[in-house]
Amino acid sequence: MDTRRIPVRHDLAAEHLRGQVNVEKFVEGTPMAVGASMINLVRNADPSTNLATQLLYGEGFIVYDEIPDMGMAWGQSERDGYVGYVPSAGLIAPLEGRVEQVTALSALVFSSPDFKSQLLGSYSLGCRVAVQSEENGYARLGENIYTPLINLAPVTGDFVSVAEKFIGSPYLWGGRSYFGLDCSGLVQLALQAVGVDAPRDTDMQAGELGSAVAGALLRGDLVFWDGHVGIMLDGENLLHANVHHMAVVSEPLVDVTARAAGEITATRRL
Repeated sequence: MDTRRIPVRHDLAAEHLRGQVNVEKFVEGTPMAVGASMINLVRNADPSTNLATQLLYGEGFIVYDEIPDMGMAWGQSERDGYVGYVPSAGLIAPLEGRVEQVTALSALVFSSPDFKSQLLGSYSLGCRVAVQSEENGYARLGENIYTPLINLAPVTGDFVSVAEKFIGSPYLWGGRSYFGLDCSGLVQLALQAVGVDAPRDTDMQAGELGSAVAGALLRGDLVFWDGHVGIMLDGENLLHANVHHMAVVSEPLVDVTARAAGEITATRRL
């Protein structure tokens, strides 16, 4: 049982698992949403433990348990099913009304519909925002909270074009934003931007995305090693977030293969 995507602990589980697992308590869960630009999800009830993944603003999260003295909530991401602990303070009620997805790498947020107004922050590609109205080419997201409508424009091009936007972004284990992301996070964000659901981790992606490639590699093919994945830009070059460069880069596949600790384990075509 892969508890990365099954909401069960030794003491409780989601109500829909009743009859499938043996625990003392079953909980229906409370739908919430991420209320910060991003929050960290960890696998253990300890905020100092290693990052497992990140959730972005507006993404749904089902809370099954809260640990008030630690300020943590245990539950499951609605976007990719990942289970873990997040800061309770980073959760809000689910978004309502017209919900749009941020398609810009970084969507700056201003205090008024004017690029000269006060900068309040930014949303990363993949965040979801509730648009209350439109004014002067801006989306009003709340009282004195605006972002240019172009940041919510439909994606053009393929998912590889989306992934290329992240070139130069720093590598971050468990990261899912332009502030920092890992190899599987890059694949997931790029695919989600064009409407394709993708699991979070490399082993999930290798087993669930597309079909095995027979023959020469093409643009958009995914190449897997043990614990690593990259996206082919063409028949020769691989785009990937990696520790060697500590960034998202494009480089010849032969160079990556020569540097890798093991052989290519899978190639998948969507």
